[in-house]
Amino acid sequence: MRLLFLALGWLFVAIGIVGAFLPVLPTTPFLLLAVACFARSSPRLEAWLLDHPKFGPSLRNWREKGAIARKAKVAAISLMAVSYAVFWFGTSPPLWRAALVAAVMLGSATFIVTRPDA
Repeated sequence: MRLLFLALGWLFVAIGIVGAFLPVLPTTPFLLLAVACFARSSPRLEAWLLDHPKFGPSLRNWREKGAIARKAKVAAISLMAVSYAVFWFGTSPPLWRAALVAAVMLGSATFIVTRPDA
């Protein structure tokens, strides 16, 4: 199991790195998954991520308090709104699809907004 968690941790780190450069792919959720996998496989790699100068503070805030920085909340909600507008005006979806996407985004936005501020 240790090797499986180690491999998954590195996979999530790789996806997180790609997400740092692609606006449609989030970084932090994948790094949170990587930290969880490394916690079960490699304390050294877990510490490396938690001590990372760029990503460490948000990972530690989530782990310790379940908190998201206000700036990250604003960015996430704003990008969701812009993404939905592009989806709506760019694809002219049927009403059922537009409602489904809106429900998923509203559910995600509600989760983000209800987390404590870091």
